[in-house]
Amino acid sequence: MADVKDLSAYKGVWVFAEQREGKIMPVVIELLGEGRKLADAVGCELCAVLLGDKVEGLTDELFAYGADKVYLADDPELKDYRTDAYSITIGKAIEEYKPEIVLLGATHIGRDLGPCLAVNCNTGLTADCTKLEIDPTDKKIQQTRPAFGGNLMATIICPDHRPQMSTVRPGVMEKAQYQEGRKGEVVKLNVSFKEGEIRTKVLEIVKSLKETVSLTDAKIIVSGGMGLGKPEGFDLLKQLADKLGGVVAASRAAVDAGWIDHSYQVGQTGTTVKPKVYFACGISGAIQHVAGMQDSELIVAINTNESAPIFEIADVGIVGDLYKVIPAIIEELDKVEAKD
Repeated sequence: MADVKDLSAYKGVWVFAEQREGKIMPVVIELLGEGRKLADAVGCELCAVLLGDKVEGLTDELFAYGADKVYLADDPELKDYRTDAYSITIGKAIEEYKPEIVLLGATHIGRDLGPCLAVNCNTGLTADCTKLEIDPTDKKIQQTRPAFGGNLMATIICPDHRPQMSTVRPGVMEKAQYQEGRKGEVVKLNVSFKEGEIRTKVLEIVKSLKETVSLTDAKIIVSGGMGLGKPEGFDLLKQLADKLGGVVAASRAAVDAGWIDHSYQVGQTGTTVKPKVYFACGISGAIQHVAGMQDSELIVAINTNESAPIFEIADVGIVGDLYKVIPAIIEELDKVEAKD
């Protein structure tokens, strides 16, 4: 029978402070906001774990966003993310300092690092969480995530192992408030590797030249689905998005049809968004899509099918041909601009 861990030795909420090229990723600020709520509910410290090369200057930013303590591993070997280097370094820190909860962003890096840490620490990992709460009776974390293709929400606990680990989708949690001048404690981690422990080398970093889109930060999103009927329909959506200072997005069906790149996809298998205004154009409203945009402040649905599920969550529903409705909206916007 396996040895049972002394769970009382584990204290503190840790957030993996993912950085790229010396910049903290936006999801980290969301995790610090959520981590603060969890730490306050448990009654413990909120800590950030920062790895990289010449990144000590980022600790002030993490303190300003609510971290009480930053565990810092600053070493040339950590300049670029590599699974072995990061999982070994953080794994050693977890073994030494014993955090109760570890949160990572569900980014490409977080989705790679999280499972490796969980295996190294002999604990569980709940992936792609959309909600985190502390059970008031036993102070365990309740981790909620979509299951069965988004058809239901599952709440998962990790009663017998520590740390309790979660990856959280970017764009889901509320960002922490910035407090200028806030300070905390820096704990420097020892970085050392045995020969052969790091099995990969970064030879070159090639950045894609294709147009990129940041859906998580967009205030206005004009999204299209199969109701567009053809890929050229996104040209019309772009006209409306440009007019409003927004960005174009898409449903999974439109992406799968090859009409637009996956980076534009909103939904369970795409990006989760919370814009001020979300236009759903020719999108039926499958639960997998709704899971990624239902927290938008204002949802405007345009669809020829008056029974489309999207109308159940829309604040404004327009039954009609989007190829007539959207030009009419643009025309009205032009009139408003002309008056100004």
